[in-house]
Amino acid sequence: MAYGHSERRSSATRSSSATKIVISGGFGAGKTTFVGAVSEIMPLRTEAIVTNASQGLDVLGATPNKNTTTVAMDFGRITLADDLVLYLFGTPGQRRFWFMWDDLVRGAIGAIILVDVRRLEDSFAAVDFFEARKLPFLIAVNVFDGGPRYSADAVRQALALREGIPVLDVDARDRNSAKAALIAVTEYALMNLSSLPG
Repeated sequence: MAYGHSERRSSATRSSSATKIVISGGFGAGKTTFVGAVSEIMPLRTEAIVTNASQGLDVLGATPNKNTTTVAMDFGRITLADDLVLYLFGTPGQRRFWFMWDDLVRGAIGAIILVDVRRLEDSFAAVDFFEARKLPFLIAVNVFDGGPRYSADAVRQALALREGIPVLDVDARDRNSAKAALIAVTEYALMNLSSLPG
């Protein structure tokens, strides 16, 4: 009985760290799918049906089968270790909702930019956004069925990324693949933080 009490007290005093990661990218790049695949809780989704009212505002030609869009954020959580919990915030991809991005990234240590190489130009705004705010990020190329494949160097060159920014492939539908990307961005962010003076 005494042993159990001591063990509970030790567990209660063990420090744990909660960290915020942002999942970003263009419309239809797989952000909602990514958060849903990896979250250990039922993810919070703020999706709305795409209707004719958005004609002229939303470019849907490249994603004809997509009938919903995130209008605020996606939210999920994953425990990577006993003392490390990641809170995931997925940004809306539509340009008209970008005003929310500053609020969503506040307090984040890093970001994942999901990229669809068939619509690479949709990723430029996210790259510019995180570079301007000096928030560590990596590029996760979402491997869509039947989509073209390019090397990490080719993607880096196409996005005009500086050397050192990680570029990796991910299947946003697969928990292990998404988890590996989260571990990679966490390690990259911590490496960047430790290299700061002071």
